[in-house]
Amino acid sequence: MSNGSPGPTPGFLVWRLANKWRVAVDRAVAPLGLTHAQYSLVASLHGMQRAGERPSQRRLADHTGMEALYVSKLARALESAGLIERTRDPRDPRAVQLGLTEQGQAVTRQAVVVVQELLQQLLEPLGGLDAPRTRAFTDELTTLLDAPLIPSVPNDESTRGTTP
Repeated sequence: MSNGSPGPTPGFLVWRLANKWRVAVDRAVAPLGLTHAQYSLVASLHGMQRAGERPSQRRLADHTGMEALYVSKLARALESAGLIERTRDPRDPRAVQLGLTEQGQAVTRQAVVVVQELLQQLLEPLGGLDAPRTRAFTDELTTLLDAPLIPSVPNDESTRGTTP
C-alpha cells in the first residue's frame, strides 16, 4: 500500500483477490488431484479441444498467460498422472501438442463444475455469474489485462530521479 493513499491501492486489491481465488480453487480441486495451475491448464485445454484445436504447449502458455517452461513442467506432471498426452507436432518436430486423455476429460469436467460453483459463490456479492455488475466487472478486468505493461528498467535514463 502507498504511504500517501488512505486505503489499499487497486494493485494490492487485485493481488489479494487473485490470491483468494487461487487458494479457493486449490482447495476445491485438490480432491480431484489437481492444483489451481493444473486446473487452469486442463480447463483451457478442454475448451480448446472442444473448439477443435489441439494446441502446442506454446499456444497453451500464451492462452493461459503462464510461462512456457511452467506449462511444460505442468504438462509433464499431468501426463504422468494420466490426464494429458503430449505428442510431437507433425508439422513442427520441435513443438509438442497437448490433448486430454479420456481420464483427463472426465476429471476436467468434474473440476469445471466445482470451479463454476465456486465462481458463482465468489460473484454473489455482484449479483451472481450472469448479473450486469459481473459483466461490467469482467469487462473492466479484460481492459486491464489487455493493456500492455512496459516494465521499467532500473537505472534507465527515463526513470532516474524518480522515486519507486
